[in-house]
Amino acid sequence: MSELFQPITFASGLTLKNRLVVAPMTTYSSQPNGVISPDELPYIRRRAEAGYGSFITSACCVHPSGWAFQGQWQCSSDEFLDSLASVADAIHAGGSKAILQIHHGGRQCPPELVNGTPVSASAIPNARPNSAVPRALEEDEILEIIEAFAQATIRAKQTGYDGVQIHGANTYLLQQFVSPHSNRREDSWGQDCLKFPLAVTDAVLNAVPGYSVGYRFSPEEPETPGIRITDTIALVNALCDRPLDNLDISLRDFRQPSLHESFEGSTLSKILEVINDRLPLIAVGSVKSREDAEAVLSTGAELVAVARVAISEPEWPQKIQSGETIRTKVVAKNMREVLTLPNGLATKIEQVPGWFEVEESED
Repeated sequence: MSELFQPITFASGLTLKNRLVVAPMTTYSSQPNGVISPDELPYIRRRAEAGYGSFITSACCVHPSGWAFQGQWQCSSDEFLDSLASVADAIHAGGSKAILQIHHGGRQCPPELVNGTPVSASAIPNARPNSAVPRALEEDEILEIIEAFAQATIRAKQTGYDGVQIHGANTYLLQQFVSPHSNRREDSWGQDCLKFPLAVTDAVLNAVPGYSVGYRFSPEEPETPGIRITDTIALVNALCDRPLDNLDISLRDFRQPSLHESFEGSTLSKILEVINDRLPLIAVGSVKSREDAEAVLSTGAELVAVARVAISEPEWPQKIQSGETIRTKVVAKNMREVLTLPNGLATKIEQVPGWFEVEESED
């Protein structure tokens, strides 16, 4: 049997039936108040039924100041317990393990979703055009957000999730504290750029002892100044000293080289060398075929996360086992029905040219 379909047991005791993971993907499909829409549940259940070992949810907001996009799920108070439980139940009904990704958007939050001004480590806007200037968080606000991550973890456990993943990647708040681009503070939260993400990690681990906790990170930033491999090595070494179940590296392509460094081989291989078998690593990035997935495992990563192809081909695990043709483009007609997509996600795909390749229509 291929290693892809062999089980894995983490330090917490959580066992996954195989190494295939539905990657955390934004679905833009909550109701306006952050409650998960009923039309998202069939989308989730169908992928869980396809044979993935685990399903990591879309980013779920832990605090009102972290609301990063319209249609984002909320786990910021007990009013969302029923909403959260509906997703865990749908994943479990499909036969996969349920992992809630917990998140704060920081300076990436649209001002209209966070009372007019986003917050971050410092009052430095993103380098993208037309980015809002955030407000630097005060010490008491930092501590409040750390506690919000802990409370979200408690809610995840209460509502049936098998674990949580801390979202420390993709330019959001935890990454903003690590980055010399966004963290220009002169206090202890700036002098030690790892203090905030590690405080969040420790709070989450302590909130539910023995619970499965993972951490997602982006290894580099294109900006100057910005995160470099040396910064990520320090973060990874600190995370490997903690009783996490896994790390998750966010890459566009698992084969990609460093954006800035000249070392031989891929960024994934470099990070695996640093981890040195201390924690299992989930790798993602342009995995479309069985050959791609097996190539990820051959680098030394223990798990493979599947992103866009899990949307275009809902039964991907079954089809790579049977050798059937994989659909790598979304269908042009009846996308919602054919692929079982929630309205928010389908609308976003339709409105953003080039985000997904679309099959040519026959008429």
